[in-house]
Amino acid sequence: MSVVSEQKLSVTEKVGYATGDLAANLVFQTLMTFLAFFYTDIYKLPTATATMLISTVGIGAALIINPVMGFIADRTNTKWGKFRPWILWTAIPFGVIAILTFSTPDFGPQGKVIYAFATYTLLLVVYAANNLPYSALSGVLTGSMSERNSLSSYRFVAVMLAQFIVQVFMYPIVEIVGGGDQAAGFGKVMTSLAILGSCLLLVTFFTTKERIVPKADQVSSVFQDVEDMASNRPWVIILALTTMIFLGLALKGGMYIYFFENYMNEKSMGDFFQGLGFSNIENPSAYAFGIFNGGGIIMMIVGILFSKNLADRFGKKATFGGALFVATLFVMAIYLVPSEAVLMVFIVQILHGFFYGITVPILWAMVADVADFSEWRTGRRATAIVFSAMMIGLKLGLTFGQTVLTATLGLYGYDATLAVQSPETIQGIRFGVSVLASVPFLLGCGLLLIYEIDKNMEKTIERELAERRQA
Repeated sequence: MSVVSEQKLSVTEKVGYATGDLAANLVFQTLMTFLAFFYTDIYKLPTATATMLISTVGIGAALIINPVMGFIADRTNTKWGKFRPWILWTAIPFGVIAILTFSTPDFGPQGKVIYAFATYTLLLVVYAANNLPYSALSGVLTGSMSERNSLSSYRFVAVMLAQFIVQVFMYPIVEIVGGGDQAAGFGKVMTSLAILGSCLLLVTFFTTKERIVPKADQVSSVFQDVEDMASNRPWVIILALTTMIFLGLALKGGMYIYFFENYMNEKSMGDFFQGLGFSNIENPSAYAFGIFNGGGIIMMIVGILFSKNLADRFGKKATFGGALFVATLFVMAIYLVPSEAVLMVFIVQILHGFFYGITVPILWAMVADVADFSEWRTGRRATAIVFSAMMIGLKLGLTFGQTVLTATLGLYGYDATLAVQSPETIQGIRFGVSVLASVPFLLGCGLLLIYEIDKNMEKTIERELAERRQA
C-alpha cells in the first residue's frame, strides 16, 4: 500500500480541522464586511483617517508579520508538531483582541485614532500567528492531493457557515441587541462570536495530527527559504492571485452595506418584504442586506459540493479559472440592476454565489500543491513559508480592498452624517460594488494563464513525492 493511500483522513479530523476556519472567519468575515462601516459610521472616524489606518496597518502586517511568522512556524518543533501548537497558544488572545477591536471607548478624536490603530494592529498580528500555521497544517495532515481536495471542501463549508452568520444575521442582530445603539450592539455580538471562536480553535488543536514531517537532516536558512520562494514561479503567481481575489472580495463585500443603505430603494425593499408576509419592518435595508448575502452563501455551499469532483476531473487550474470568470460576470451585472429591482439583485447574487463557490476550496488546495512543488523541485519542505503567500495575499487583498473602498467613498463625497447621500456619491457606490470590484477578479483569471501546475503535473508531483517519502 502506498504512503499516500495510507494517509486517509477521518471525518472527525476533517470536521475538527474545519472548525478552525469557522473560528477565524467569524472575525475575518466581520473585518471584510464591516470594518470600513464600523470605523466611518459607528466609531465616527473621518473617511481619510480610516483609509490611512487600514492601509498602513494592513500593509505592514502583510509584508512584515506574515513572512516572519512563516519563518518562525517552519522552525517550531514541539511534541505537538510545528503548526498545531500555534493554534493552542493563540486561541484565547485571538478572541480577546477581537472584542477590543470592535469596542468604541470615547478617548477623544486623537485617542480614538490611537486606540483603533493599536487594536487593529494587535488583531492582525495574532491573526497571522493563528491562521498562517492553521493554513499550513492542511499541507501536513496528508500527502494525498485528493484528500486535500476533500479537506478543503469540509473547510470551506465551515467558512461559508461563518460567512452566513456574519453577513446574514450579524447586522440585524446588532440592531436588536443594541436597541438602536449600533456601537453597543457590535460590542455584544463580537463578545459572543469571540468566545465561540476561541472554543472552536481548541477543538481543532485536539482533533488533528501532523503526518508530513520534513527530513530529519533538512537544514535551511531564512535566506535559502526566500531564494527558493523567489525562484518558485507558481508561488509568486499564487501570491498575486490571492491578493487579487481578496481585494475583490473586500471591495465588493465591504461596499454592499453602503449599496443597500444608499442605492437600493427603501420603499421597494419594504414592499418586497410585505409581499412575503412581513410587515412593519423598520429597517428594510438591513434585512435585504442579510437575505442578499444569505442567498449568495447558500449557493456558494452548493458550488463547493461540486468543487472536488470538478477539480479531480479537470484539474484545479482549469476549474478555478473557468468558475471565477463566470462568477465575475455576475459581479459586473450588479451595475445594471435598477434600484427598485429587489428580486433581480437577489437573483444576480445567487448566480454569482454558485460559480464563486466552486473556486473557494480550490485556491487553498492549490497552495498546498505549491508546497509540494517546492519540495519536489528543491528537496526541502517549507510548508509555512509557502502558505505565507496565501496569508500575505489575503492581508494585502483585504487592505487594498478596504483602502480602495474608503478612498472611493471619499472621492465621491460620502458623508456618514447625512441622511441621504448625493447622486454622485450613490453613483460611486454603485460603480465600486460592481465594475471596480470586477477588475481584480479578471486580473486573477489572467494570472492563471501562466500558472504551470496543471492536472498532469499534479499527478507527477504526488507520485514522485510519495515514492521519496516511502523510501
